[in-house]
Amino acid sequence: MGKYLSNISLEEGLQKYLSVLELDRVRESEIIDVEDALNRRSSEAIYANLSAPFYNCSAMDGIAVKAENTFTANEQNIIMLKEGRDYIVVDTGDPIPKQFDAVIMVEDLLERNEESVKIYKPAIPWQHIRSLGEDVVEKEMIIPSYHTIRPQDIGAMISAKVDKVKVFKEFKVGIIPTGTELIDRHKEPEIGDIIEFNSRLFEGLILEYEGKPKRYPIVEDNYEKIKSSIIEALNECDMVLVNAGSSQGREDFTYDIINEIGEVCIHGLAIKPGKPAILGYINNKPVIGIPGYPVSAWVVMENIVKPVLRTLINKNISSRKKIEAILSKRIMSTLKYEEFVRVKLSFIDGKYVATPIKRGAGTITTLVNADGIIRIPQNVEGIEEGEVVDIELLKDIREIENTIVSIGSHDIVMDIINDEIINKSRGKIHLSSTHVGSFQGLLSVKKHENHIAPIHLFDVEEENYNIPYIKKYLNEDVALIKLVKRTQGLLVKKGNPLNIKSIKDISKSRYINRQKGSGTRILFDYLLKKDGIKKNEINGYEREEFTHMSLAKAIQNDDADCGLGVYSAAHIFDLDFIPICEEEYDLLFRQSDLSTEYIDYLLKIIKDDSFIQKVNELGGYNTENMGEVVCIE
Repeated sequence: MGKYLSNISLEEGLQKYLSVLELDRVRESEIIDVEDALNRRSSEAIYANLSAPFYNCSAMDGIAVKAENTFTANEQNIIMLKEGRDYIVVDTGDPIPKQFDAVIMVEDLLERNEESVKIYKPAIPWQHIRSLGEDVVEKEMIIPSYHTIRPQDIGAMISAKVDKVKVFKEFKVGIIPTGTELIDRHKEPEIGDIIEFNSRLFEGLILEYEGKPKRYPIVEDNYEKIKSSIIEALNECDMVLVNAGSSQGREDFTYDIINEIGEVCIHGLAIKPGKPAILGYINNKPVIGIPGYPVSAWVVMENIVKPVLRTLINKNISSRKKIEAILSKRIMSTLKYEEFVRVKLSFIDGKYVATPIKRGAGTITTLVNADGIIRIPQNVEGIEEGEVVDIELLKDIREIENTIVSIGSHDIVMDIINDEIINKSRGKIHLSSTHVGSFQGLLSVKKHENHIAPIHLFDVEEENYNIPYIKKYLNEDVALIKLVKRTQGLLVKKGNPLNIKSIKDISKSRYINRQKGSGTRILFDYLLKKDGIKKNEINGYEREEFTHMSLAKAIQNDDADCGLGVYSAAHIFDLDFIPICEEEYDLLFRQSDLSTEYIDYLLKIIKDDSFIQKVNELGGYNTENMGEVVCIE
């Protein structure tokens, strides 16, 4: 029995777990109709019941002849053949009578009337004839045992009069979501509720692994009810996944239930995220406790459930495609765990660049947005910026190479650009946005990590936007695409209950800030200094959000009273807005890329009337100079 919350390595843990399961057990079979056999696996060899073709037939449109009657034909000796005596007319697939042994294509006939035809070259015996059994002969094997049946296999079997096939029964995987806080997606959530979605994630993954998922109803945090659901699933399935309840909390029952009616092999793997996984078995059926956080759950599914399931169905454990990329930013790691880090990929100057994204185990959208995964081995403290790393791909490499990479400031306008690019290109080109703030976006341009950087950097000395920063920090020729002038101001709750009218009034509020390095943060610090307000006088100065949308939502949710942001975010969440200033929000890129296809495509989108209309409908934007290119040398 495994130690409670151990820290065994992933590789050692998987080997140990597989060693206690009876991998050589015989799987049950069933007989099904051939038309239902797609992607099923044959449990015995399939043999032809009929030759295909089951008679000699013509492979071409033309005439069937006796070859020896044509041997003297050449361009100097044109031969005339009489229909009925020397030949018959045939179409492709027509049977060939016994007295004929060749077919001359209609294209090789010189003259033809109702009773005769002239030919100028001889026929070779059996030319253009499909012989009986050319494809497959009766009693010949079509597919072997342990063969995954493909569309072409079904076609071959039907042609050989195979009606039924014997296949392994589908490997059923029971999925049990647990948690009193969970609700079905069709219910309206209240405070404290969590919409259950992990089981749907598991369903899709199990199908990818070639299992058959069966989802059970949500079970509240009750020992006996969870136990009953596990027993029910064991009676119906070959493997059971219990989601949530795998840690050591007061309502985490999975370990004790498996231990009561079966055995726990391992509880706790040296992986991050995903450490609290439970690997157990009941009646020699795998029962796996999977953490509730979605990214943790995904890591366990990919690295434990997948290899176990694939091994039990006698399939190869396929690994994801890998590429090498240059790491754009140092990644810190712990010596205790093998860590799975999600990254965005960009294809810049013929090289792949990997940029780490948010690492929280509870943020499933990071899996949606990630292009790949870096595995940092256990006992490695981290990876330095600039190192070449192996990336396990989560997306098609062609999609990555056809993606315009944007790293910098966030604005809703960038989301609209992305949607317009995808629609106009019919999904062939994408825009990938990573929100790290204007200053980090500028540095990404300097390090050739992105194609464009949305920026709005206010220089406090020149009291001007973007160009002073560019001249100070960049030493290569760059350019700006003028995008919008947008209104920055204070977002406050509807009705402005604290009567906030300016920066001077925010000391009486719970403020929510933007992250360090963002253009909004730089502007806010300037406004504080201008009004003689110290940072430590602001309640909430250290609390940071990475987008205008998340800042606005926090205020709407009464987690904060006030924050500096753009009008469009206030409008979307029905907040009051106190205008402060108008700022320039531009797209920075390298001049060497000015003639590239993606910049040209981007400019066409930005200058399109329908795009400009959508931006104006948001409110708070001035599109007067949109699409103008300013070169900076």
